[in-house]
Amino acid sequence: IVPLVGFDRAGNRLGYGGGFYDRTLEALRAVRPTVAVGYAYAAQELDELPLEPTDQPLDAIVTEAETLRFT
Repeated sequence: IVPLVGFDRAGNRLGYGGGFYDRTLEALRAVRPTVAVGYAYAAQELDELPLEPTDQPLDAIVTEAETLRFT
């Protein structure tokens, strides 16, 4: 479960800053398959996010309105 401030329909997330979850996901995924699921309100969906090369995509996002899967 990965916290987020915002997300888009491509499975990208905007976190709280610092890149801690991105670095952790990158390290875990280098060793074994790791599923990352974000939980958010539908109102947190954004059209565009300021993405960085180190950002790790989510495998799914669950909101009160729908479940988005990206794998």
